[in-house]
Amino acid sequence: MTQGTRDELLGRLAQAVGSVAVAHPTRVAIDGPPAAGKTTLADELGAALREQGRDVIRATIDDFLFPRAQRYPRGEFSAEGCYFDTHDYEALNRVLLDPLGPGGDRRFQHAVYDRTADTALSPPVTTARADAVLVFDGVFLMRPELIDRWDLRIFVSTALDATVNRAVIRERRVSSRSEVERRWRERYIPSQQLYFALVRPTEHADIVVHNDEPQQPVWDTRTR
Repeated sequence: MTQGTRDELLGRLAQAVGSVAVAHPTRVAIDGPPAAGKTTLADELGAALREQGRDVIRATIDDFLFPRAQRYPRGEFSAEGCYFDTHDYEALNRVLLDPLGPGGDRRFQHAVYDRTADTALSPPVTTARADAVLVFDGVFLMRPELIDRWDLRIFVSTALDATVNRAVIRERRVSSRSEVERRWRERYIPSQQLYFALVRPTEHADIVVHNDEPQQPVWDTRTR
């Protein structure tokens, strides 16, 4: 394991992206529990790669949700529902990951759903450069439907209990502490425990970032 500054971590991740040798856009997964710091890390990595002259596509699993009416057949606080019923992996593969992968035509869409409006999206089809980098953040990215689509796999790890306090701070303008704590303790944390039991995501990751102290991260590079 290596401990360093935030900038050192970003340099290491950018180096890992640069070391990927593929003839199509490099597809980078940034996985981890809710409120682990995935989106922040993905945004920072995207910025670092752009500074190096790379063409970066930023996308997130939140733009590949099923409509709200389809997401809760097991109930709003069901951990199994969070894991099994929330995300449209078929659409994610069809419009984004496969077009950017081996044999793809590089014509992609970065989203299919607007979470705020709870409506389907169909953004314009864009053609990626062959040397572009997709930086994609979200939960459950190492599951079987997606695992073979990534060229670099990063897992952002933090203590699950710590994510509750982070979520309370992050969502304090839209949800009460009790609402956030219930969602995390009944739905999100148990769904992560289910994910770990079924998939063991850290065993599939190329780099595990321990993000309990975001300004003093620790990272572990795995060999697969």
